[in-house]
Amino acid sequence: MTRKAVYSTGLLLTLVSTVMTIASIATPRWVSLSSHHERKFSMGLHKYYSGVTDTYTSFPRESDCVKDRSFCDMWRTVGFLLSFDVVVELCTLVAFVVIIAGGVQRRTAGWKIVSGLLFFAGFVQCVGMALVAYLFNNDDRFFDGWYLDSSWTLCTASWSILVLSGFAMTASALYLAPEGDYELIPDENLEVVQDEQ
Repeated sequence: MTRKAVYSTGLLLTLVSTVMTIASIATPRWVSLSSHHERKFSMGLHKYYSGVTDTYTSFPRESDCVKDRSFCDMWRTVGFLLSFDVVVELCTLVAFVVIIAGGVQRRTAGWKIVSGLLFFAGFVQCVGMALVAYLFNNDDRFFDGWYLDSSWTLCTASWSILVLSGFAMTASALYLAPEGDYELIPDENLEVVQDEQ
């Protein structure tokens, strides 16, 4: 059975993962190009940074998609997947709060819902991360000097924490002793007292 401390730890780890996911979406550093330890260009899910002009532009633009439409479609898919994943993570946070506040019965049965949400959120993020890694390895626009940057690392850490939390919730539900189990009151020492009315 899953204890309140296990759910509280899961809530904290999910909150950390959600912040990491939001940071990876907001920070345009999924793939970067550096020379002489200076960042020249960076691609985010929705922004492109040019260190030459020190400006941010929306990305991918239609001009980026003229030669290779599949790159833009896959990149936008990653943006959608991670935005969708934030919604799933927020639902998971709400589920944690409801289960923690709901008492022993909710904690006894709630691990299935929370674990399922954690595994699903981790899977969605893993797919998004894998798509970026695939594009990085196979698209011609990424030549020597480009590298997977901090947003990709944040995403990888986030889905890893989610999946490991899901396994921990499942293991604690299956292997931990019941929380505050009831003890039977022995009936041999009880006296029956009649009311004299």
